[in-house]
Amino acid sequence: MGPLIDGDDGLPATEVGEWSKQKHEFLRRYLHVSSAARKKFLKGPSKSATFIDNFCGPGRARVRETGEWIDGSAVAAWKISQEGGAAFSEMFVADIDDASRAATTERLKRLGAPVQELRGSAVDAAAAAVQKVNPHGLHFAFIDPFSLGALDFQILQSLASLKRIDMLIHVSKMDHQRNLGINITSEESAFDNFVPGWRDNINLNHSQQETRRLVVEFWREKVAELGIGPSTEMRLIKGSWNQHLYWLLLAAKHKLAHKFWKVAADTDPQGKLFD
Repeated sequence: MGPLIDGDDGLPATEVGEWSKQKHEFLRRYLHVSSAARKKFLKGPSKSATFIDNFCGPGRARVRETGEWIDGSAVAAWKISQEGGAAFSEMFVADIDDASRAATTERLKRLGAPVQELRGSAVDAAAAAVQKVNPHGLHFAFIDPFSLGALDFQILQSLASLKRIDMLIHVSKMDHQRNLGINITSEESAFDNFVPGWRDNINLNHSQQETRRLVVEFWREKVAELGIGPSTEMRLIKGSWNQHLYWLLLAAKHKLAHKFWKVAADTDPQGKLFD
């Protein structure tokens, strides 16, 4: 994330590419489609349906190309949950940057959201969230890291321990493509965080394209071993010049969540893994 700027509401904000609007549109669509399921848990014995954002940023951004102001992920999620009549019972927000996390927290408080800050790294925040949420509730995590290495597998491991958890995950395709050579030759590699055990399980005697595929497939296998099936339906988010930026995919324990994502993702050929 770039440096913070002055927001249009008096709080710190950031600048983003226009592609961020696509990402948040899919987040909104999933939360809208899944609102009926969330409502059942809000009215049921647990009365708990939470939102977890481990990389919340400041909660407000200016689109670099147009100057338009847009909400950050946590703020957008809270608003769409209210509009659907199934507002989250708790909003857990985390960011290693204190100023960013505080800005998102303040923005949510101004909207009347039941927000709690989780301090420290995304890994620490995930572990803390598991301890704080109602274990009988329905939980949704938006995992939107700024790089492949920041998508630490420990985040998924912690959250997967919850009985009911859906995760919408950003996997950086651009990072994976650009930095493959560095990641497979360096003693300290982004892959060590992203997919532990890759050194002993990936045969590197392949083309770069095949090696990329093997790394991601091994990651998907490890995610599935946690009991949270990664969706085959993926959305490829592209930049202003049609460059491939990242995939969005769902990891969830319940088949119904995957049905929701299939509707929200509106599947088409660009959702395939290695186009």
